[in-house]
Amino acid sequence: MSARNSKLNLGTTLKEALTLDANFYEHTPNTPRSRRLARTIVILAAVSNALGSAFILLINRVTLPMLVLALVINGISVVLGYYFWTLTIWKLGDWFKPNHVTYRELLIPIGFAYAPQVLNFLTLIPLLGRPIQLILAVWSLLAVIVAVRQGLDINPPWAALICLIGWPLIQVAIGFVQVFEQTLMRSI
Repeated sequence: MSARNSKLNLGTTLKEALTLDANFYEHTPNTPRSRRLARTIVILAAVSNALGSAFILLINRVTLPMLVLALVINGISVVLGYYFWTLTIWKLGDWFKPNHVTYRELLIPIGFAYAPQVLNFLTLIPLLGRPIQLILAVWSLLAVIVAVRQGLDINPPWAALICLIGWPLIQVAIGFVQVFEQTLMRSI
């Protein structure tokens, strides 16, 4: 086990990912431990997103079944967005650098890049929810650009282009989930 891998824990990983440390993304090993940490960060991001939405749903006095349904949809949408965005990046990256990395290898750095989304519960702050959500989304985008730049070993403009192709799709999907939740609330 390398010294870097032995120091890899959730706190350190979140700190390094939040600071957009390119060396962290470059030198994190592809190990089961790294994969678990990446999945944990994505799950924490999903839970955080659900918690931010829960507050708004509770204020609107949704029924318990609707609350649970909305929270499950929120959580699943974050996880599916992660896999979809990684797939998009991998396919485009493979076009630029064939057979450079596998889809599974990209799941680790992109999972780490979801670290800003762990703060998504802050969207429950009245009047600041949407701006906070946008800031966290852009922060995650920047983290993914750093991760892709290091993971695919390409220059920053190409990394940004690859990441920007899937990012709007994820943002639109998030918007659809929010509209769906609002529609559910109105139907009650």
